[in-house]
Amino acid sequence: MGIIYDEVQSSFILQTKHSTYIMKILKEKYLSHIYWGSKIELPVVEEMELASGRGSFHANPDEDDSFSLDTRPIEYPAYGNTDLRMPAYMIQLENGSRITDLTYESYEIVKGKPVLQGLPAVYTESKDEAETLLITLSDRLIGLKVVLSYTVFKEYDAIIRSVKFLNLGETNLRLHRALSMAVDFDHFDYDLVTLSGSWGRERHIVKRSLVNGIQSIESRRGASGHSENPFMALSEKKATENTGQVYGFSLVYSGSFLAGVEVEQYKTARVVMGINPFDFEWLLEEGEEFQTPEVVMVYSKKGFGEMSRTYHRLYRNRLARGKYKNAERPILINNWEATYFNFTEQKLKDIAKEAAQLGMELLVLDDGWFGKRNTDNSSLGDWFVNREKLPGGLKILSEEINGYGMGFGLWFEPEMVSPDSDLYRAHPDWCLHVPDRSKSLGRKQAILDYSREDVQEAIITMLSEVLSTANISYVKWDMNRNMSEIGSALLPANRQKETAHRYILGVYRVMEVLTNKFPEVLFESCSGGGGRFDPGILYYMPQGWTSDDTDGVERLKIQYGTSLVYPASSMTAHVSAVPNHQTGRSTSLEFRGHVAMAGNFGYELDVTKLSDEEKQEVKEQIALYKELRQLVQYGDFYRLLSPFEGNITGWMYVSEDKREAAVFFYLVHYTANDRLYRFPLNGLAKEYTYSVNGKTSVTGTQLMNFGLQLPRGFGWGDFKSVLFLLKAEE
Repeated sequence: MGIIYDEVQSSFILQTKHSTYIMKILKEKYLSHIYWGSKIELPVVEEMELASGRGSFHANPDEDDSFSLDTRPIEYPAYGNTDLRMPAYMIQLENGSRITDLTYESYEIVKGKPVLQGLPAVYTESKDEAETLLITLSDRLIGLKVVLSYTVFKEYDAIIRSVKFLNLGETNLRLHRALSMAVDFDHFDYDLVTLSGSWGRERHIVKRSLVNGIQSIESRRGASGHSENPFMALSEKKATENTGQVYGFSLVYSGSFLAGVEVEQYKTARVVMGINPFDFEWLLEEGEEFQTPEVVMVYSKKGFGEMSRTYHRLYRNRLARGKYKNAERPILINNWEATYFNFTEQKLKDIAKEAAQLGMELLVLDDGWFGKRNTDNSSLGDWFVNREKLPGGLKILSEEINGYGMGFGLWFEPEMVSPDSDLYRAHPDWCLHVPDRSKSLGRKQAILDYSREDVQEAIITMLSEVLSTANISYVKWDMNRNMSEIGSALLPANRQKETAHRYILGVYRVMEVLTNKFPEVLFESCSGGGGRFDPGILYYMPQGWTSDDTDGVERLKIQYGTSLVYPASSMTAHVSAVPNHQTGRSTSLEFRGHVAMAGNFGYELDVTKLSDEEKQEVKEQIALYKELRQLVQYGDFYRLLSPFEGNITGWMYVSEDKREAAVFFYLVHYTANDRLYRFPLNGLAKEYTYSVNGKTSVTGTQLMNFGLQLPRGFGWGDFKSVLFLLKAEE
């Protein structure tokens, strides 16, 4: 690891374990991107700068007719100043012009990683873990300074980038575009890989070739969203799980975002990522600053698998925080699909008692426990107990649940308000709205205006009171609709376009306060399932509800796609009843169990209605998962077979010392007289001999080269699964 400034070559050279990132100052003014890829020791930068002589149509920023920013790889490109490609930022001056001219001014290399004020971010626990390069660019005419930040870790092959704007001038500035990074590539022979979908079909892997023009993904929904995740990758055409170059880009942000690639006329590609400029503006008054969220950039020369494992380790260890970031997560049962709103105190105790006998460790009381909430048309915002349903209150109920040896958890949706609620009747202006326009509802609810400090404080007070008056060890934090009529009653007209970003900053503040105030509580995020499953929320809550779709077959694709960026410890997966409530499909309990074991394991059904045979199987599943829990949640993850490419899905988990592994295979549909299957494994140690399911002994070399053969009985009937447990022999 290291960051150096090579004065002779006027170049910044960033070195991770296996990659190199290089920038060069041109004409003592412009910061040019030179290289990002496999590690180069002692690079001769002068030999790496590509000649850029082009046609005469390009404007020149000075009197040198051979030099144009429109044909150079630029590290943080501006709008309008001879670079006519997709810009990273755009600022409007008081005279209405939008042209700036940033000049390289200075640099600083600091140990560790500075905190991003008010924003989630990757962090260091010791200053020796990382170095950060801060490059200051300035436009002296208007007093603008822009600080580009690059952090390099010793142990992670990642470069973390963000930008800070400072108005040190005498007039106000308006940010119209403030993206977190840009990278120019010298060709476009790549595939663009994104995680796309919808509610109940989140984070499916989509791969397409780059073509001329702009291709992008984005959210304009006020949240990262079900339809697109704030991640993309560029990969070599022949890249696989284990081979080929892959460049990953992951935005640590939970609001509307843009991730785009422009392939321009000379067949180069520019990547940008950050807050979505659509309907965004930020007034930067004299002396004020604006900080962008950060992008975590990962380079892999060994395919998608190595990229993913870098993200997994970094996000587990240096993004997630608190007591649970490396702790085994409890096996829980959630009452939602068992009862929906129709529960009683006794029914909850019956479920908890039965679940405890089966080995579960936590009961989560979902929607319907508060206000007058018997359907989804009232009471959001009234965070006090519904005494008609729970006459003893949460304190007594939690104590009785604890008496069964179970923890007690609670569902909230604290960003929402129902028009039929005491909170709304008292404060109708507390929701996002625009004057003289109707307030549209989604799921019969409006969105509280978290850009307002009074709203933030009210929510902190209400939730703190609930969490302080009962023994609650888990909170499921839900957010069930996208933004519309985005406006705030407290912001002036010239700041209304700041509302959506200020909302996200407000959410982050509330989460920061509550998670610090209640450090013993395990917080899990949810947004209509996986509608805000992003690195920003992972900073506050170490796990998320991966999708409302609990069907085992659908979850194969959802969990496989999610694993491209996010670790197993962040993914919650439950066994639910059949026919499945989202798809109507019936699959075996074994199949559903094996799928759900690929994350934070739990159940979402009425255990009191299970047969004795089913209860015994559930008991065995729980006992098995307790043996595997540390390995699954914190082992290295290897994808073997993609559900997007075939009928069989495979993945495996390997302990850090490579002495243990768990290998899962899933068959969706049976084919008569199909071939016999064997599949090579990954991540094992060649020098070890492993016992397979406590029976045969096989060398690591054979397992990785020849592989495992699927048993004959595996392939008869639909929805089958098999688990292989490997242990290194002494």
